[in-house]
Amino acid sequence: MNISRLGHTSAFNSSTGGILGSLTNSLSGELDSLVNDLSTDIANALNLSDFYSVHVMDYCQGDYSPNATARRPKENVTSCSSRTALFHFNPSQVIQDALPDGITLDDIQWPSAITNAEKDVKIASQVMAIFYIIGTAMAGLAMIGALLGIFINSRLSAFFNFVLDIVSRRHSVRDAAPCADILPQLAFLTIGVASAVATALMAKATSAINQYGKEIGIASSKGDTFLAMTWTATGVMLLASLMSVAQCGAGRPQKRKEDDEKPY
Repeated sequence: MNISRLGHTSAFNSSTGGILGSLTNSLSGELDSLVNDLSTDIANALNLSDFYSVHVMDYCQGDYSPNATARRPKENVTSCSSRTALFHFNPSQVIQDALPDGITLDDIQWPSAITNAEKDVKIASQVMAIFYIIGTAMAGLAMIGALLGIFINSRLSAFFNFVLDIVSRRHSVRDAAPCADILPQLAFLTIGVASAVATALMAKATSAINQYGKEIGIASSKGDTFLAMTWTATGVMLLASLMSVAQCGAGRPQKRKEDDEKPY
């Protein structure tokens, strides 16, 4: 969320009864000169960061260098919030907490539509986090089971895979090792759902901010790198699921079967 251009719109025109009418006394007229100079950073004058970068478990904030109007400004992150599993970014609350004493969201004409949209976004972000947690756990267990099957060629690995798979399939211990495919499938499903929710979440949040925030000079953009990462992870888990199903359908190697049939 980019708020570095906050104030450089008609809403901040004091001659039309905009924001400056209520803030010049608090800021000793400082904003009068800032509004007329497009290169200035009104957000910083209001104790706000230039940008807020939202992640799955936290958010970071910072300023643009050398300034927000540069052709390709550099993002300098100044701080990040604590990481929480069911994180939800509430921009209205974050902005309000950062504003100087005596200045409210109403003073900077913060759109109420953004505040209203936050309620739906909160539910979606929590659902997304839950599916990411489940998908990551499933992928991790599937990886452990696969490594055991590769490096520990024994009945111990077969039993481990059987335990992981028993929730949805019924095998004997002997048949469990080559057919433990439910974990990659579950990982693909949950990470896929999380990726879909994340994509929809980004679309709704950026659309609301860009639509209603442009009047006061704020904008938002999607995290293309994150989208590429999450859908790549979904694709990898799909490939793992297909390989697991193919392995199960191919059956056990003949040599292994003969070895298992040998008497102790």
